[in-house]
Amino acid sequence: MSWFVLVLSGVLEAVWATALGRSEGFSRLTPTVVFGISLALSMAGLAYAMRELPVGTSYAVWVGIGAVLTVLIAMVTGEEAVSAVKVLLLAGIVGCVIGLKVLH
Repeated sequence: MSWFVLVLSGVLEAVWATALGRSEGFSRLTPTVVFGISLALSMAGLAYAMRELPVGTSYAVWVGIGAVLTVLIAMVTGEEAVSAVKVLLLAGIVGCVIGLKVLH
């Protein structure tokens, strides 16, 4: 269950990071509310997962998932350029996250 919660928390990290960028300095209500709620849920899930998983592994997985999804969202929405090298590097992060799960 801890791994499931950790992955979900990583997804929520991408949500709050994206919402933060779209809040325009907290001047737009909807993205600001999405940011606050997803941030709180993401942190709570990370804390829950850390009760059973090592801190370093938990944090690396959480950041890795959040970072990859944040970049993918930006690519899909056209806010960030897509390149083969960038996609390959993101796949490397995903591979590392999977490796941490396998080793645990």
